[in-house]
Amino acid sequence: MADDALSPSPAPDLAALRAAAAQAAADAADARAVAAQAALDAALAAAGQVAAPASAPASAPAPTQPEPLPESPIPPETGTLSEYAAQVAAAYAAPGGALALGALLEGEIGGEPVAASGAQVGFALSMLNRHGLVAGATGTGKTKTLQGMAEGLSGAGVPVFLADVKGDLSGLAVPGASGEKILERSHSIGQDWEPTAYPVEYYSLGGLGTGVPIRTTVSDFGPMLLSKVLELNPTQESSLGLVFHWADTQGLALLDLKDLQSVIAYLTSDEGKAQLKGIGGLSAATAGVILREIITLQAQGADVFFGEPAFASSDLLRLAADGRGVVSALELPAVADRPALFSTFLMWLLADLFQDLPEVGDLDKPKLVFFFDEAHLLFRGASKDFTNQVVQTVRLIRSKGVGIFFITQSPKDVPADVLAQLGNRVQHALRAYTPDDAAALKAAVRTFPTSPYDLEQLLQSLSTGEAVVTVLTEKGAPTPVAWTRVRAPQSSMDPAPEATMNEVIAASPSLARYGTPVDNQSAYELLTARVAASASQAAADQAAAQQAQADAATAKEAAKVRAAADKEAAKHADELAKMQAKLERDAARPPARTATSRRSTGGAQGGLDSLLKSAGSALGREITRSIFGTRRR
Repeated sequence: MADDALSPSPAPDLAALRAAAAQAAADAADARAVAAQAALDAALAAAGQVAAPASAPASAPAPTQPEPLPESPIPPETGTLSEYAAQVAAAYAAPGGALALGALLEGEIGGEPVAASGAQVGFALSMLNRHGLVAGATGTGKTKTLQGMAEGLSGAGVPVFLADVKGDLSGLAVPGASGEKILERSHSIGQDWEPTAYPVEYYSLGGLGTGVPIRTTVSDFGPMLLSKVLELNPTQESSLGLVFHWADTQGLALLDLKDLQSVIAYLTSDEGKAQLKGIGGLSAATAGVILREIITLQAQGADVFFGEPAFASSDLLRLAADGRGVVSALELPAVADRPALFSTFLMWLLADLFQDLPEVGDLDKPKLVFFFDEAHLLFRGASKDFTNQVVQTVRLIRSKGVGIFFITQSPKDVPADVLAQLGNRVQHALRAYTPDDAAALKAAVRTFPTSPYDLEQLLQSLSTGEAVVTVLTEKGAPTPVAWTRVRAPQSSMDPAPEATMNEVIAASPSLARYGTPVDNQSAYELLTARVAASASQAAADQAAAQQAQADAATAKEAAKVRAAADKEAAKHADELAKMQAKLERDAARPPARTATSRRSTGGAQGGLDSLLKSAGSALGREITRSIFGTRRR
């Protein structure tokens, strides 16, 4: 029996094996036909055409679950797709319109992958308001991915706002330069590449840099966002909120930083302290910290961002004359060393959009897609209240027709509550050079749906311009994870020449509206006038008090002089009365009856009369001098 088992099979058995092999080949051909038909249906659906009925037999349904990649992918030149590529092509097809991102790559991880141009990867336009994340280590191609997405959205008639932190995205207004590598790459992934310039509006923070100045008032910015810019602790943030509340109740507009400084200075003065007694008060120490931080912000030149005319966020929802969406690029190289300022400004702009835009529900395509670059800076050192505000804004703004993409280095840079709102994911390469990096890598892997990839290995092996992608289908379900080669931007990947940027800015209709700052009457002027009026009234009151005091002293002195005069007059009158009484007594005394006296009677009487006259005159003069103050003392 053993010898029989090891002996060659008879001829009839060979024939049966040939028949089985032929049947297997036919089955494989049917499977490839099914995959090819699925890819064709997806392409026709994306083009808005009706797909032809599938010619594959009913016994060979299209696969619905991700399966392991084949070890040897079929090159795209053969016109056929592997089973997983067919699944990807079908899942990423969006009959309602798609934003193309790239093509599926197949092959061994760490080897030379082959692009399956028939399996295009992209976003359903109707699901872009479910927000997204573009992450990856420095130098892995995040910025160029962002540039390509902005181009695709503009071409689809969707306005875009993006933050150009390093100035790399200014080239959107300039056609890209063709080259052998560009054409080879685009051909391999099925991209019809041609140099294209896009409608761009350049903005800058308050004129810090090249672009139309964007400003907002301190009141509109609010105490919570300003506290983050000033890096205040919770106690100081609460005190700043109290200052804003008081200014609002008093009708004092806080337009720029000097308005805020004047209010704080007033509330810590003797006159202003009483204003806050019933609502908590403002300590001098806290006020000092806030004022010092404001001065530091002014020293960095950032105070020019606060003021008027205030930017209207609705200006971002613009279409060019040819129907393409305008790309609003906020040029930030001049404030790159103040990350807290521009990241917080972006949050203000997003919150302003949320407040101003009406509810629209789900649309065929978003009204605006907002790219939040360097997103990790927004959440660094953020208070709990601030993070809650961001979460609420992200959760609710999708009903306003706005999609948000956070761009950062690692998913762990974004709080879990925010990350949970991001249904569209583009993950470029991650590095694991340190234990923290390794932990971040494992955390990123856990955020993806189940896939046939060893994601931990794949994410470390991705080349520049490659990404791992999963998005939401038009039905809201996550797509299969796709190893993707991202499309090359069709605009210039170099910064735009300064002359080109200046030309675009000069032609902008926004320059006339926002180019010149305006200093309207606000809290600074009103409080200055109030303090001046209080000082003037205080001076007048003091002068009146001094005059009253002087008048009282004069009256007192006059009364004293009159009293002295009256006393002196009474004294002289008393002396005169005594003298007169004495004279009368003397006159009444009987004179001696002598001859001599008889002879002198007539003369004595005349002498008496003369003496009385002299005494009366002297007494009158004394009384007069005493009354009018001319008596010699």
